[in-house]
Amino acid sequence: MVDQKPDASTPFMYTGLMPQEEMLEIGKKQKKLVIGIPRENHKLEKRVSLTPEAVEILVNNGHDVIIEKGAGEGANYSDRDYSERGGFIIDTRKQVLTAEIILKVAPLEEEEIESLKGHQVIFSSLHINQQSNNYVKNIMDRKVTTIAYEYIKNSYGCYPVLQSMSSLSGSVAIMIAAELLSNNQGGKGIILGGISGITPTEVILIGAGTAAEFASRAALALGAFVKVFDTSVQKLEELQRNVGTRLHTSIFHPQVLMRTLKSADVLIGCMPYFYSGPRFFITEDMVKSMKKGSVIIDLSIDQGGCIETAECRSLIEPVYTRHDVIHYSVPNITSRVARTASIAISNIISPIIVELGNCGGIKPLLKENVGVRQGVYIYNGILTNDYIGNRFDIPSKDIDLLMAAF
Repeated sequence: MVDQKPDASTPFMYTGLMPQEEMLEIGKKQKKLVIGIPRENHKLEKRVSLTPEAVEILVNNGHDVIIEKGAGEGANYSDRDYSERGGFIIDTRKQVLTAEIILKVAPLEEEEIESLKGHQVIFSSLHINQQSNNYVKNIMDRKVTTIAYEYIKNSYGCYPVLQSMSSLSGSVAIMIAAELLSNNQGGKGIILGGISGITPTEVILIGAGTAAEFASRAALALGAFVKVFDTSVQKLEELQRNVGTRLHTSIFHPQVLMRTLKSADVLIGCMPYFYSGPRFFITEDMVKSMKKGSVIIDLSIDQGGCIETAECRSLIEPVYTRHDVIHYSVPNITSRVARTASIAISNIISPIIVELGNCGGIKPLLKENVGVRQGVYIYNGILTNDYIGNRFDIPSKDIDLLMAAF
């Protein structure tokens, strides 16, 4: 049989069948983004969402990054550091807040919400315990999409920003406790740790998560005696394996904990907030039993705290005394090491922004990236987080259903 070359009238031309099917597959359309980084109130928050190195990556991917003058100063990044890597330094905050994508560490302030032009994407912390019904509704009224750093998940089902900040906060808590125990800060005048012939400092950790693990490592390295309490045997076993050194661990028993607290020098609350169970794991009566001059640091204060006497304070005035016990509780404790914390946040957020541009916008990104989708609590002005909805009595819709509808 001889091959016959079809003429133009042949219904199925060799040049018209397969090539046309191949052309039907349309690739993703990359989108150029305008990303804004407003300056934080450096008395309250010193971290910044993107490092100069991350800005350079975004610029090389074809995006524009506008940075409010002085945005990186809290983390010791100068305007020149950003401009030399392709960032645009802007004097006016309102201009930065009109960017398509806004990256902020602290939650939006009321005046910043008013400056939004609408239909933007905002990445920031939420700190839901500090917010109100009106705050959430004001953001919804701007018809924006908001993504909370602490709600974002990765491909392993973990919360990368939360986990990264918890690692830092555990280590920082021990640094702060050591400082507060000294005479210079009105403490007992003891060293956090121990030397030969002197009983070591006793550190109690409530919770056995990431923060507790890094607090344990730091305290043990200084020579302290560490005791960890949690409601889960599995978490205690995992902590023991990760630390690699024999710890004193115990399931949470109020009577046992009460006896332990009487000799404690430092108490660190690392227990996350649960929707069910006790509101506080350490009651005021337990705090009253502690030694005069001992130190309490509540690392879960951004969720309401796990210690009854803990108050949500700011970096301006973080220390106070209650029942002769020194307290320290701020939701952004890692701002004490702002440069390290900024690098950690930037390493997580910058790849997401690159992916957002490659996908062609926020909608395709949320459809493809389940982890980022879990971070959304408002989508185009629609509340999508049922916990926030129940807390403030605001109707919410499931983000997965919204993605299926659009």
